[in-house]
Parts: sequence; structure tokens; C-alpha cells
Amino acid sequence: MAALDCTSTSITIGLSSYQVFLNFSGEDTRNNFSGLLYLFLKEKGIDVFIDSEKLWSGEAIGPACLKAIDGSKIFIPVFSQGYAHSKWCLLELAQIRQRHVSDGHLVLPIFFHVEPSHVRNQTGSFEEAFREHEKNFEPHIVEDWRKALRVVGNLKGEVIDKNPTKFFSRYCLIILS
Repeated sequence: MAALDCTSTSITIGLSSYQVFLNFSGEDTRNNFSGLLYLFLKEKGIDVFIDSEKLWSGEAIGPACLKAIDGSKIFIPVFSQGYAHSKWCLLELAQIRQRHVSDGHLVLPIFFHVEPSHVRNQTGSFEEAFREHEKNFEPHIVEDWRKALRVVGNLKGEVIDKNPTKFFSRYCLIILS
């Protein structure tokens, strides 16, 4: 069973102070929904952290992302079909849940072509992913990821199944207020 070790990195992200941290599966949404959301928020003057494909070529980025989470005020996880297959998405989400529960930071989940109940209960594509995670990771890590999905999946969020851009302005207003 693999354990995740995120204790060392050579990448530094300054003070890691961001208004918003976007958490998403790059394979599913980087070049469509999450990319558009990022550009829209930046255009409105919102300081957003988004991982860089170039940085993801080495797994040492994990600690840098966790540092960015610690320096962010608002979190937007974008749940998609392939989200739960990514250990990085789940690792980040566990940290986001911790910030939400301990510090009361705002989490605005987006359910992009997935049902919130699939996220909360790890059914559908989330169930498939967790069957694999249970084979490859220590039980306490998998349980932490499940807990994060339950907590964040129970928060009020946006379900996106058709026109994704119609809610961008509403999220901007929430972030800026």
C-alpha cells in the first residue's frame, strides 16, 4: 500500500496568498470548464491559484499546492467524472476540507456533469476510482478522502450539466463580497 509523502519540495510559491484555489481534474476540465472559470475570475481581478501542467510533470508540486491551499481564502472544487481517479485532487480536497472545518473557509463546489450524491456517497465513477484506491493506498488515507468527499459533497453548490458560463457572474459576486 502506498503512503503519500508530501514533506519535501524544491518549488516555492512566494507567500501563497490567493483569493481562490481551483481544485479540479485537469484531464476532464482544464481545457474547457475550469480553464474558462479561471480566465473569467482573473478577468474580474480575482487572484486565483491554478496548477500548471508544466509543474505537474514532477510530483513534487504536491507540497506547493498544499501550501497554496493554506494561503487561500475560498475554494472551488470542480467535481467531474474523472475527479476521484486523481490522487492529487483527493489529497487537495482533504486539505480543503480541513481548512473549511477548522477555519470556516468558504467552499463553493461545482458538480460538472456529475450528481452531488455520487460525490457524497462515492457512487458512479467515484465508486470505481475508490475500488482502485483501496488497493493502492493505506486505509486511513482512503478514509480521509472519503470524508472530504462526504463533507464537501454535502455543501450547497452548482450542478452544471448544460451552459456552464451562466453562473460565473454569481460566483464572482460571492467571491468579491
